[in-house]
Amino acid sequence: MASLKNCEFWFLTGSQHLYGAQTLTQVAADSQKIVDSLNASGVLPCALVYKPVLTLAQDIRRMMEQAVADPSCAGVVCWMHTFSPAKMWIGGLSVLNKPLLQLNTQCNERIPFDSIDMDFMNLNQSAHGDREFGFITARMDLPRKVIVGHWSHASTKTRIANWMRSACAVAESKDLVIARFGDNMRDVAVTDGDKVEAMVKLGWSVPYYGIGDLVASMSTVTESDVDALVAQYGREYSFNHSVSEEVFLRQVRYQARIELGLKAFLTGVGARAFCTNFQDLHGLEQLPGLACQHLMAQGYGFAGEGDWKTAGMVRLFKVMGEGLDGGASFMEDYTYHLEEGDMLDLGAHMLEICPSIASGKPTLEVHPLGIGDKADPARLVFDGRPGKAICAAIVDFGNRFRLVLNEVQAVASPKPFPRLPVARVLWKPLPNLVTAAEAWILAGGGHHTAYSDCLTVEHLRDFAEMTGIELVTIGEDTTIPRFRDELRWNAGYWDTRRK
Repeated sequence: MASLKNCEFWFLTGSQHLYGAQTLTQVAADSQKIVDSLNASGVLPCALVYKPVLTLAQDIRRMMEQAVADPSCAGVVCWMHTFSPAKMWIGGLSVLNKPLLQLNTQCNERIPFDSIDMDFMNLNQSAHGDREFGFITARMDLPRKVIVGHWSHASTKTRIANWMRSACAVAESKDLVIARFGDNMRDVAVTDGDKVEAMVKLGWSVPYYGIGDLVASMSTVTESDVDALVAQYGREYSFNHSVSEEVFLRQVRYQARIELGLKAFLTGVGARAFCTNFQDLHGLEQLPGLACQHLMAQGYGFAGEGDWKTAGMVRLFKVMGEGLDGGASFMEDYTYHLEEGDMLDLGAHMLEICPSIASGKPTLEVHPLGIGDKADPARLVFDGRPGKAICAAIVDFGNRFRLVLNEVQAVASPKPFPRLPVARVLWKPLPNLVTAAEAWILAGGGHHTAYSDCLTVEHLRDFAEMTGIELVTIGEDTTIPRFRDELRWNAGYWDTRRK
């Protein structure tokens, strides 16, 4: 499974020969100091790599071409220590197809009022050097992130780290394979989409595989491997024998066989995300429940009912959130609590919610499932963690992909769910359920989402900017009149971009 540790970012400093060799030597030393300090801080999820100071157009272009060609380089950070005439950057920026961050900082934190002279001014010109660079990126209409602040400040380092996570998701996206076992559920609109455009825009490959391919892979799983995985389940989860121990173990072992067969198959085809469809499970005795949950916990993207787009986003959420406190999961808005003054949304699915978002240790249980016409499946049962979270749906609007995002506040359930043996999360959508649900429906957001309690709006905003897809956000400040206007403005913008 890919990791953030496999990605690096190049730190490119701009200057020019006008200021002389001594100044350029100091520029290089300052740049190296900033890179070393940021790497040593422990805040950045990926390595920042110092590159020689750039002063000539041909060197800038060569550096950008090398960044594009290097698979480990997930993006570039540009900083103008002095004034760097921006026409020098046009050739290089024109070939760059990886995420770009402009860091508007300077080596010194404060103006040395008592000693400042023109030598100091010639060296420390980021205040207007970065404006020159900003003009050319705006003039070229390049997707980019701009972060302003001193490089030593915690807020600056956190924003750089967040951008890196989004850029790593873009790198993951470019060669992401999402295996489809069956097509999307019959006559469902929002889970369908243009797979060619998904590859063009996002890099996703979405090949179809028959459920028989999975069944064949399961047939190669050994009993000893099943024994080992069931033992692992016992260490990670509490066994709740809601049926006889014999039936419980038989059903759990079958889910272990599904998981092992799935993992071997996905590894063989290079897929890091997958989707299933309970209307197309010929040859399987149970709907995959525990198997999908445990694979998501290992970093795989998943969605039910053939929803390959949500499966892809869950995988990207896993990449962006690696190492953070919290998790990510496939999710579905299932039912509302419409008590006046205390309205809530219950998120769940039939079986497949990831235990990375669990509050406490999940229980492993076997219960009937009134859908799918299969044997009683084993699944993990738990409540989700309280706290801030986001839900995001990716939908296909024909001329563009749209990410619809809602900030939510997950809450502890005021009462237990004694007869609901599935994993679930109860949350308050921001600003409130009435406004959030109305805005979501106006935006065409789907009923399936990628859910995370470790990512923020900024992660998704950066990802959308990098990939050139639309993002609409529903949060504390959302009002319906203003949201309607935003949707209309966006429609005009994206129609223009298509032309």
